[in-house]
Amino acid sequence: MLKQIQHEITVRTEGRGFYPITDSIQDRVQRSGMVQGLAVLHLLHTSASLLIQENADPDVRVDLDRFFECLVPDGDPRFVHTAEGADDMPAHVRTALTAVNLSIPFTRGRLARGTWQGIYLWEHRIQPHRRQLLVHLLGE
Repeated sequence: MLKQIQHEITVRTEGRGFYPITDSIQDRVQRSGMVQGLAVLHLLHTSASLLIQENADPDVRVDLDRFFECLVPDGDPRFVHTAEGADDMPAHVRTALTAVNLSIPFTRGRLARGTWQGIYLWEHRIQPHRRQLLVHLLGE
């Protein structure tokens, strides 16, 4: 029989960068008792995003941060929205270019991921934040 469970996870960030959440999501799947289904992740923010990315070489994440620094620099004079500082609108643009939702199947109680895939919350703001992540599990 199909069942659904929702969890809310708080991720504390220390500022811009990648925060691994794979283990937290996998833990929710295992504790659900579901064997197969779908994990739907939704980040309740507009200045951070979710990403599945290389988890073996941290240089990949460094390079992504550097690329986005060039693509959407803090303090860009084109931006009018600076209510919370020079990184405010750039953080929103970075989120618009990535995603706040991910859907990841699971089978045999394990997230279906490639060997080098990790799930990350990507904080786009410079200051620390508390990010809320909704995890919706649908399966049997």
